Amino acid sequence: MTTYYTKDHEWIRVEGDTGTVGITAYAAGQLGDVVYVELPESGAKIAKGDGFAVVESVKAASDVYAPISGSVVEANTGLADAPEKVNEAAEGDAWFVRIKIADPGELDGLMDEAAYTAYCEGL
Repeated sequence: MTTYYTKDHEWIRVEGDTGTVGITAYAAGQLGDVVYVELPESGAKIAKGDGFAVVESVKAASDVYAPISGSVVEANTGLADAPEKVNEAAEGDAWFVRIKIADPGELDGLMDEAAYTAYCEGL
């Protein structure tokens, strides 16, 4: 299991041909208290770089961008009733979707944890 990060503060944890996607703890901290999460339906196709979900906080609404292309296998429907989980466990139980990865080569442009940590320290 390997976790990759984007400069837009999404993460993807890859297991085989499936990736679990969410936003980072850094992003959740920047958003403040999350009050609403809108996720795609199972079966939806998402393309790398496209907005696939929306997170609303007391501060702002933000799009969540796909770190890679694929089709949604499962959405974390529990976030609809408990969006505050994003603040509590952004990189754990508050994942957004699980996707079947279309092109594993798209992972090559993403950061590992050390590179992402260094990136955030420079912000």
